[in-house]
This record gives sequence, structure tokens and C-alpha cells, in this order.
Amino acid sequence: MTIDATSHTETSPRAADSGTHRPDASGRPTLLRLTLVELRKLADTRAGYWLLITIGLVAAIIVAVLLFTAPDPEQRFENFFALSQIPVGILLPILGILLVTSEFSQRTVLTTFALVPQRHRVVVAKLGAGVVAALISVAASLATAAVGTVIAGLAGDGGSWSTDGSAFVGAAVFQVVNVLLGIAFGLLLQSTPLAIVLSLVLPIAWSTLGGMIERLHGAAEWLDTGLTTAALVEPPNPGHLDGGQWARLGVSVAVWVLVPLLGGLIRTVRREVS
Repeated sequence: MTIDATSHTETSPRAADSGTHRPDASGRPTLLRLTLVELRKLADTRAGYWLLITIGLVAAIIVAVLLFTAPDPEQRFENFFALSQIPVGILLPILGILLVTSEFSQRTVLTTFALVPQRHRVVVAKLGAGVVAALISVAASLATAAVGTVIAGLAGDGGSWSTDGSAFVGAAVFQVVNVLLGIAFGLLLQSTPLAIVLSLVLPIAWSTLGGMIERLHGAAEWLDTGLTTAALVEPPNPGHLDGGQWARLGVSVAVWVLVPLLGGLIRTVRREVS
């Protein structure tokens, strides 16, 4: 008796399509899959995990402080949301740095580049993961601001929900710029302590010099990220930037984010990993 073996060896279309995030036509993992892997790495490391928790707690603490100290008319959604962005924006560059430098400090970069030899794709995936993390932080701030607004409405005469979409766009741009600044410094320096210190000290030093030295006032308006990003989140009209403000924001981002990012990309692609 003859048995037709082809029925046992054929792969059904459903089985073939059952996997998710399959490699692309060249056999490489997709950028989506690489980005998800980078997000997983961020949450798996102890430092990254606790930093993510700290970011959420900081947003909640800011809302709690406003509930206890601000007058009732000031206890409104727009203020809760906008003011929680500033301390979160201080922590996000550190998160971006850890997203990059933890690879080098823990020697996992050897495995990463062995599995994905196209190093620029790893960098793009890290940038994507950083953007996603920044948007998640905005969502966390939005949630805590909503809770604070409800409590303010129940406890007193506050609780106004009036705001517009510009506040959300401004917050998203603000946090994305912050996390990309951290990634850029991390790629360029590839050392956690050095990148954290310089990413904090250099902008503050430039801001201080721009405020103290009269000849630098004009340059500071274009290169001080503290000034150029302030209108994105600060009340009373967060996110409402005119053409000149957007231009100054673009120049400061080019200097503090794009230039070190390009230098870090070149260094990462050319570096001998051992």
C-alpha cells in the first residue's frame, strides 16, 4: 500500500502566517522587531526599570504638591499636565543615555552587533524606542493630571478641564527632544557617567554663560535649549509657538541633538567592539 507523503510535508498557509514580526525579504529582523527588543532591554535592566518607575512617581508627586499648595483656581488640568513635564524632562535624557550605554557597560553590544551586523539599524531602533518611551511618559503625565483634576473638582473649586491640542503636541515634542538628546550623548560618549554629567552640565553651563555675558545673549536665544523648549510646556499657553520660536527650537535641537547624534552614529559604526 502506497502512502502519499506530500500531505504530511506541506505547510499550511495559516501555519506559515502564524508568526509575528517575521524577517524582511533579506532575512533581517524588521525595524519594528528591533525597536520592541530595545524597549524590552530598557525595562529589563535594573537602572532602566527603576528610572521608568521614578518618572511615573515624579509626575504623580508634582500633581500632589499642586493639590496641596496651589490656590483652587490654579488646580486645573492644563497646569497639572504642563508642570509635570519639566521634572520628567530632566529624567528622560538619562533614560536615553542608559538605552545606549548599558550595551557597552554590560558587554551585550557584542551579541547585539553579532545578531544585527548593520549597526545603523540598531541605532535607528534605539531612537524609535526612545521616542516610544517619551510618548509613554507624556501619557503617564496625562493620566496623573486627569486624576489630579478630578480630585481638585471634588475637594474644592478647582478641576477645570479647559485646554487644547497644542499642549499635548508641545509636551510630546518636548519629551522627544529630551530623550533624543540623551541618546545622542550616549552614542557619542559611550560611557554612562560621562554622558550623564555632560548632558546635564553643558546645557546648564551654556545657559548660565548666556545669561551672564551680554555678548552671548543673542546666541543664547538660539542655542539655549532651556529657553527654546520652554514655550512647549510652560503655562499659560503651552505649545503655542510662533515661527521665530520654532526656528530657534530647530537650531538648538540641531546643535545639541543632531550634531552629537551624527558623531555618535559614525563612532558606533566604525568602533571596534571587543
